[in-house]
Order: sequence, then structure tokens, then C-alpha cells
Amino acid sequence: MSQLIRVKPTQDGTYTVYRGAHVLVSGLTRAQAEIYEASLAQGERKPDQSIH
Repeated sequence: MSQLIRVKPTQDGTYTVYRGAHVLVSGLTRAQAEIYEASLAQGERKPDQSIH
């Protein structure tokens, strides 16, 4: 089972992307963090799952 990917705001107004308890990237704008989160989620999709 894959770990939960989530985006959380920081006190300085930027966003951090986590996988489980691990920080993947920080210092992003909200839009950048959401794009990064979506790209990770798409990469975890199984080959037999349709994107359509």
C-alpha cells in the first residue's frame, strides 16, 4: 500500500509536500505544490488503470 501524499501550508506562506511522514519538497507556492502532488499521484497509478 502506498503512503498518503499531502500538501500542508507553512507559517511563511509556502507549501510543503509530504509522503507519509517524509518531506518531499518545501518552499512551493500552492499551485506548484498541487501540481507536484498530482504528478506523484499519477505516477503511482497502476498500469492497468485507465486515465480516461
